[in-house]
Amino acid sequence: MKYRTFGRLDWKPSALGFGAMRLPVLDSDHGRIDEPEATRMIRHAIDHGVNYVDTAYPYHKGTSEAFLGRALQDGYRERIKLATKLPCWKVEAFEDFDRLLNEQLSNLQTDRIDFYLLHSLDGESWPKMRDLNVLTWAEKALADGRIGYLGFSFHDKYEVFQEIVDASDLWVFCQIQYNLMDVEEQAGTKGLQYAASKGLAVVIMEPLRGGALARNIPPAVQVLWDSAARQRTPADWALQWLWNQPEVSLVLSGMSTMEQVEENLASADRSRVSTLTAEELVLVDSVREAYRALCAIPCTSCKYCLPCPSGVDIPEVFSIYNDYLMYGDEKRSKMFYGWLDEKTRADQCVECGECQEKCPQQIEIPDWLKKAHDLLSQKQQA
Repeated sequence: MKYRTFGRLDWKPSALGFGAMRLPVLDSDHGRIDEPEATRMIRHAIDHGVNYVDTAYPYHKGTSEAFLGRALQDGYRERIKLATKLPCWKVEAFEDFDRLLNEQLSNLQTDRIDFYLLHSLDGESWPKMRDLNVLTWAEKALADGRIGYLGFSFHDKYEVFQEIVDASDLWVFCQIQYNLMDVEEQAGTKGLQYAASKGLAVVIMEPLRGGALARNIPPAVQVLWDSAARQRTPADWALQWLWNQPEVSLVLSGMSTMEQVEENLASADRSRVSTLTAEELVLVDSVREAYRALCAIPCTSCKYCLPCPSGVDIPEVFSIYNDYLMYGDEKRSKMFYGWLDEKTRADQCVECGECQEKCPQQIEIPDWLKKAHDLLSQKQQA
């Protein structure tokens, strides 16, 4: 296992971290973890050098933390740094901070969370947490030893990310969605480099975009991978591209099978900063463009079309639709569409045409909204 730097801390994280969000389950029920197999996988990863395990309050329908409390018995808890996250959406009053943390400590059968994150901060949840004095509370939890270091995970635009990074000296690390496709989305490369410049460790989630970069590879993309002088699997390309960057502290992978554990351990063993050649970096750029060429709707998310009089979140609908076309992940795309507020989905469009008049790309927006809804609202094929 290769080890990296973790911001300003004098501690070396394994290049690969184990994310406990996509563990093997029984009967396709996400709330029923296959505990013997999942335990075997996690302990195997730790035995082979992984020293960072990440979970969160809602993972596996709320069962992941308690499972880890059991899986990390027999001395395994002492061999790793444990990370979990405050479910910000469950906080309504200052007293909830202590209540939730103490519940998590009990579930995890530990008296200390090494790395504690405010979960999924964005432009709405951050002001709420800030105004409820979460940082004042965190200082107390740090002082009494229930948490070791404070950080946050993030899903929003770069400007919000920078605001949060700059809001406190308590932050030691952050967790961002970042992969070879999401270089300009959310925090992106700019956010990675900004956080690192401030001395924060940066933990990477969704390195394979929920597995989409490792399966159902479009022919136009596979041709490019096959053209490389050095052959790698698509998953290994994506992981090595991340580890190539010195600002990346560790890469989390939500592994569902022992085969995935073995493959990722082998990739981590090969990892190092600046391992990719200039030609290989150009190839990755070509792959990104090949994926983007599969997008049917030339939406740049400029948001000139907003606000929609009917409330439709036009850029988000188009983003989900284009993702479906790029990655062919029916389950993931329909899940994200289903998560949209019903009042913002494409079927709310009344074809008034106001958005089309404002669109710099001259997209036939009402027509594409209808196509997107027809596809994304269909029941998933068995």
